[in-house]
Amino acid sequence: MSSSTPGKTGKSGEPGESGKTAKAAKASKAAKAAEARTPTATKAGAKSAPKGPATVSKAPKAESHLAMVRRARRINRELAEVYPYAHPELDFRNPFELLVATVLSAQTTDLRVNQTTPALFAAYPTPEDMAAAVPEEMEEIIRPTGFFRAKAKSLLGLSAALRDEFGGEVPGRLEDLVKLPGVGRKTANVVLGNAFGVPGITVDTHFGRLVRRWKWTDEEDPVKVEAVVAGIFPKSEWTMLSHRVVFHGRRICHARKPACGACPIAPLCPSYGEGETDPEKARKLLKYEMGGHPGQRLSPPADYPGKPAPAMGAG
Repeated sequence: MSSSTPGKTGKSGEPGESGKTAKAAKASKAAKAAEARTPTATKAGAKSAPKGPATVSKAPKAESHLAMVRRARRINRELAEVYPYAHPELDFRNPFELLVATVLSAQTTDLRVNQTTPALFAAYPTPEDMAAAVPEEMEEIIRPTGFFRAKAKSLLGLSAALRDEFGGEVPGRLEDLVKLPGVGRKTANVVLGNAFGVPGITVDTHFGRLVRRWKWTDEEDPVKVEAVVAGIFPKSEWTMLSHRVVFHGRRICHARKPACGACPIAPLCPSYGEGETDPEKARKLLKYEMGGHPGQRLSPPADYPGKPAPAMGAG
């Protein structure tokens, strides 16, 4: 008979009894060390985990481009029912007044512009009159809109360009409008869509915020946003789509606290829940006519259901 030597293998090649004991002790020590390194939460989870086959949670299925387009167009149809009276919220009587008002609207509210322009157009009713204005006098009139020196410089420049290059008339082409001082694509599209009936998408802060919340695009650059949205909707919808989206952004889908619980398109919104979801609390966040308050225009369209805005210094 052969005898077993501690720590060595027998003829069969398997460990002897002492070798087995040493290895078992080593394995037990390693297991205890590993357990000591395991977070408490993981241990507790392991103890409470139900027995049986493991389940794997599936990630939400990504929305196809076609599905997104269909959802976007449905949102537009829903907004058309909510805001059948959507319109540009700047007071104007002709293309020149709309151009000037839109330039003034940068970094301020349309209400403040509408309260300022009556005195401005009384003093300078035409491009020729405005081009000849004394800068300091114009600055004083438009001071309430903020950045009044820069805005006065733009108004003087664009008025002189209209007088000298376009016979005192506002051009009806985007490529001409964007050459005027202080006029970019957003301003040009506002003028084209509302003074000339030329379809255009107006990407202001409200429009950009909402189309990103609705996952139509994740682009930040306004020109890129315009291009993406233009590919989703027929050209005939561009101008009114812009008004509806801006209306919704100003009244319900606010930047800081959207009124999700009072939103008519909540079922179509992938960002539902970013704002107040309680219906009663959400209703208190509604603005302008949706909240029973005056709108931004002193002279709103006849079909506007809200109250006209007060003139400067009134109310």
